[in-house]
Amino acid sequence: MFRALWTSASGMTAQQTNLDVTSNNIANVNTVGFKRSRANFEDLIYQDIRDPGVLSSTINRVPSGIQIGLGVKVSDVSKIFSQGSLIKTDRQLDVAIQGEGFFKVEMPDGSEAFTRAGNFQIDDEGYLVTPEGYRLSPNIQINSPETVINISISPNGKVVVVRNSGGVQTNEEVGDIKLYKFINPAGLMALGQNLYRYTDASGEPIEGDPNTDGYGKLAQGFLEASNVNIVEEMINLIVAQRAYEINSKGVITADEMLRTVAQLKS
Repeated sequence: MFRALWTSASGMTAQQTNLDVTSNNIANVNTVGFKRSRANFEDLIYQDIRDPGVLSSTINRVPSGIQIGLGVKVSDVSKIFSQGSLIKTDRQLDVAIQGEGFFKVEMPDGSEAFTRAGNFQIDDEGYLVTPEGYRLSPNIQINSPETVINISISPNGKVVVVRNSGGVQTNEEVGDIKLYKFINPAGLMALGQNLYRYTDASGEPIEGDPNTDGYGKLAQGFLEASNVNIVEEMINLIVAQRAYEINSKGVITADEMLRTVAQLKS
């Protein structure tokens, strides 16, 4: 009965983590480029009362043993990098990735981070930056933005600006947007602000051109929505709640059985 108390408690703790993960998914249902997480579980060690296959006599073996599980734990919380829906914005600096790949940005400490969110802006020096002011890498700078009448970003990442200077329109190629892939994207470390950092688990970033060699193509005037399915997450909430309740019933039942034992003397 003491074993049942701790086993049920481990189930309640695991479902609390499951609820936390699901709640974060729902909270970010409208976050651009957000990728949903999933809590994965594994059973704990087993107490072997009798091993399977041991001799029950000099010639017979038991077909199965007695192994009592000691509960559950969260094995990991993994990111699911499935494609989100594309939202049409018609804004020139909104860029969505159709397929695999991440944008790379420069962090203030000189390190690199990666994102699927393509809601870029132009800073006071003409660089393409994220809403937090982190520069897109490789840097793309648009000088004299007051003369720019149009910005074009092709599916393969070429950035061309159309200028009107003195009544004369000219085209100027200002750079190329690169994409980056990872052997194991689930191994990326989430930093918040729609950013990820590579780890030993994810592997080093592999640079490539959009729309080539398996990299996704770019869609100007679109944003990638969160890949959270709100109906699926609501079902996960219900499942987590019911699993928590059932595990709490295990605690209550074990407690009642202990109370019965304690009252035997009287």
